[in-house]
Amino acid sequence: MELDGQSRLRWLDQPRWIGYPRALDTLSKLDRLLNFPRQTRMPNMLLIGSSNNGKSNLINYFYERNRPQENPEGENIVCPVLRIESPSTPSETSIYSEILIHLYESVPRSSLDIKRLRAIRVMRKVQLKILIIDDLHNMLAGSSVKQQQYLNMLKYLSNELQISIVGCGTGDLLRAVSIDPQIQNRFQPDFLPKWEMDKEFRQLLASFERLLPLRKPSGLHEARLAAKALAMCGGTIGELSLLLNAATEHAIITGTEQITMEVMNECRYIPPDERTRLASRI
Repeated sequence: MELDGQSRLRWLDQPRWIGYPRALDTLSKLDRLLNFPRQTRMPNMLLIGSSNNGKSNLINYFYERNRPQENPEGENIVCPVLRIESPSTPSETSIYSEILIHLYESVPRSSLDIKRLRAIRVMRKVQLKILIIDDLHNMLAGSSVKQQQYLNMLKYLSNELQISIVGCGTGDLLRAVSIDPQIQNRFQPDFLPKWEMDKEFRQLLASFERLLPLRKPSGLHEARLAAKALAMCGGTIGELSLLLNAATEHAIITGTEQITMEVMNECRYIPPDERTRLASRI
């Protein structure tokens, strides 16, 4: 690498995308939803994965590829994809508020019906095709009645606007959706399972290594280092990225310029299970 140490350390803080096979497969499914012709019963998706296993990064990447576009000949922008987060205590009114805020519209302080009408009118004007709701498992914070109302709202929006809805969350999201067979049938699950010691994981490590700003090869895909990395990160790509960033920083600062077993042990990364154990002692 031609950059000096400080420049390379700053580079580690920049977001980056690695198109591993599972992510590319999910992106192709999202592209199909985006190009699906509008009809009464639109296909929907649940993106299921454990915390810190790449769901949000994948969704953000898809959103960035389909950002709102200027529409000089119309009154509104064209927004094919809208991404919002499910509030921690979700309700129908809070979702409509989130939608309006993310579309830079004022949120009525009046009744739920007025909010619903405003949100639907705006989504129709911007020609929305996909509504992505991250952390949709938050709906479990509500009562069973609230959960059913929430699911009915999703079904209504999909039917009324002829859009696809993509819900992202942990495995709890499957339990939440299972209370309504109609909703369950409409939302096809797509899984991002934890990583295992296989060819895909070693290819992922090789992809990471090609990006890391180190002056010497590390051979992260080789058996010993791969097994060490998997054990430390707990099988999630988010933790793997944190581990490799910490190890790279240590290697740059110490002049090692490659990631070794010793560097992984000595860098400031604390594995998830160790963080849990330390927290329980406080």
